Amino acid sequence: MARDRAGTFVAVLLGTTIVTTFLLLLASARPRVPERFEGFTAVVQSPAAANRADEFVETVPWPAETARSLAGRLRVVPGVTAVTIDRDFYAQPLRDGRPVPGVTRGHAWHGADPGAGRAVVDRDLGVAVGESVTVLTGAGPVRFRVAAHTDLPGIHVGDAEAARLGPGVRAIGVSGSPDVTVLRAVVGADGTVLTGDDRGLAEPRNDARVRWIGMQVLTATAAIAGFACVFLVASTSAFEVNQRRREIGLLRAVGATPRQIRRMLYRSAFLLGSAAAAAGVLLGCLSALALAPMLVRERLEPVGYIVHWEPWALTVAFAAGPLIALIGAVTAARRVSRIGPIEALRTAEREPGAMSRTRWGIGGAAVAGAIAAGVAGATSGELQDLASYALLGAMALIAAAALLAPAIIPALIRMVLGPLPGITATLARESARAAVRRTASTAAPVLFTVAFAVFVTGTVQTSAAAWDAGRTAVVPSAPVLVPDETPGLHDGVAGRAPLDSVVYISGRAVVAIGMDGVEPGTALVPSKGAEQITVTWGDGVTETLRVTGVAPPGPFTAELFVARDAARRHDPSALAPAVYPAPGGPAGPGARVAAPADLARQIDTEDDRLVATFTALLLAVSAGAGALAVVNTLLMAARRRGSDHRVLRLSGATGGQVLRAVALETTLTVIIGSLLGGAAGLIAVAGSARSLGAQVGQHVPVLVSWPATGVTILICLLLAVAAATIPAARFINRPAAAR
Repeated sequence: MARDRAGTFVAVLLGTTIVTTFLLLLASARPRVPERFEGFTAVVQSPAAANRADEFVETVPWPAETARSLAGRLRVVPGVTAVTIDRDFYAQPLRDGRPVPGVTRGHAWHGADPGAGRAVVDRDLGVAVGESVTVLTGAGPVRFRVAAHTDLPGIHVGDAEAARLGPGVRAIGVSGSPDVTVLRAVVGADGTVLTGDDRGLAEPRNDARVRWIGMQVLTATAAIAGFACVFLVASTSAFEVNQRRREIGLLRAVGATPRQIRRMLYRSAFLLGSAAAAAGVLLGCLSALALAPMLVRERLEPVGYIVHWEPWALTVAFAAGPLIALIGAVTAARRVSRIGPIEALRTAEREPGAMSRTRWGIGGAAVAGAIAAGVAGATSGELQDLASYALLGAMALIAAAALLAPAIIPALIRMVLGPLPGITATLARESARAAVRRTASTAAPVLFTVAFAVFVTGTVQTSAAAWDAGRTAVVPSAPVLVPDETPGLHDGVAGRAPLDSVVYISGRAVVAIGMDGVEPGTALVPSKGAEQITVTWGDGVTETLRVTGVAPPGPFTAELFVARDAARRHDPSALAPAVYPAPGGPAGPGARVAAPADLARQIDTEDDRLVATFTALLLAVSAGAGALAVVNTLLMAARRRGSDHRVLRLSGATGGQVLRAVALETTLTVIIGSLLGGAAGLIAVAGSARSLGAQVGQHVPVLVSWPATGVTILICLLLAVAAATIPAARFINRPAAAR
């Protein structure tokens, strides 16, 4: 392979690797059948709630009598060998007096009843058979004797104990080989029959939420990866074609027609892209395998997440390489193929017309796309839509900046190097002005890297400022008791603190706060409304509550406030989010005393951690790809600058002067890319801040992590100068006969 084509190969290899990695990870993020349901032919799930899918609420539970009746009807279906009522509830074991993190669910044991006061536990818990284990429940700690071990996660108890801890039923397992059509007919409107991979829809809602968060992270990262692939590969491919002007001049001199030149360049780009894409897909598969455990560890994917080899993802990633390389070569090939032989072979040349009509048109379209994305984001009613429009707007702005850069670069060159005296500054300035397209191409990776550094960090910090402003209104003035490695506080440490529970009104799940001061059979609401409300409790029991007033103000908000004892009776897994002021004495297991601000902050702690992981991942992809592209592009340019360096040396310049001129011109390129990229990223962040402010109803300041941006620019500068000066130094130090 010719050395001057190696740069395109590297760009396609890098882009395809990134795209393959994140497409595979994204395609693998699908519901997983819970282990305790894997042995069932079908799972009958209770009716879905009327909420949006992204609210991740549990299905509407059956009351005990309905579950027993449905199980009885299922048992007589031909081919059914067993029917098992499943129950799920809060149960978190203690180990050395501390809650075991991540183990928070208990279930009815699907095998032989272990007996009263006995449990079957995961052997990884480390409690021997016959020993006792303390388990936190909503009502407080309970001790169980271990009857047996299992590979299934969580705590498993007999039917009677499970019915007490989890009276609501949301799933019934069916074993055997029944006709699924008959099963659906028997169940009717009472539930949904899930078979095969669809049993994964019965996954825990927390797993579904984690998987959804992971989907958002992977979707955004895949979008940036795809954009990086298109942007960097296309620009590198076009740059490589422009680098071959003299080769094309030789071909034109011996009689090659423009059409033959174009066909040669297209074929070269396609074959080169195909070879690089094949290697990139292989590397991407290995990268996906390495990243999957990290996603689980960072809780961006639920436990059990593995990479699935989806043919469509591999096909799309492979096809992207040669296709984008070909697209990048098309425009440049049409231009250089029309160059006359004498013009292409000239040793000294000044690029005519840095901006073509096509480039102006596409650049203008990108600006229009950015404006459209900003308007759509400002008028959207959902924060998720706002994030999508912001990312699309940022991509459009970056593309516009790169396409329109040749029109702006001459002015930037005069602004940066105009005031500098001396022959070195003059050489660097005139070299950059004589080859504006080359300067724009070498600045493009820097532009991409800096723009995304500004956009990603700025979007995160700006969004965090908006949420922090809302937190300050709910902070109490005394120390608070907050959960410690638990999803909430049990009655053993929270006493009579308000409970978080969920009830269903007209099939829609709503948050209900169980608190003292509300009479049994009554409810309070945030504002005046209906005189009575019919609710379905967490155990499936339906009750009509009389509305007696409006809820008092406080840090806890909900659509309904009910009697605490009623909430505890119908939802034994209900937990308190916090206790304030904190009671005296040491905190019990699963609780800790914290500063007042933690009451508001602890609700968003997990989200803040996920945002930090999200930011790091996006920066790693964008900045990492961009930094490698900077090196690759500068090395490609350096291979073709040998003749320029030779002219300087023959004119009397010392090796040091040549290297300083090269370093100064490279620094100029990085400055230009940083200015254009920083402006594009800052405009995108400002647009997001305005849209976010309109949605939250308050002013949102534009914040950017300038230290992170500065480090990104410094890394680009160091890599770029090294990539430009090291090859130049090697050329200068070679004997004259070898140059």
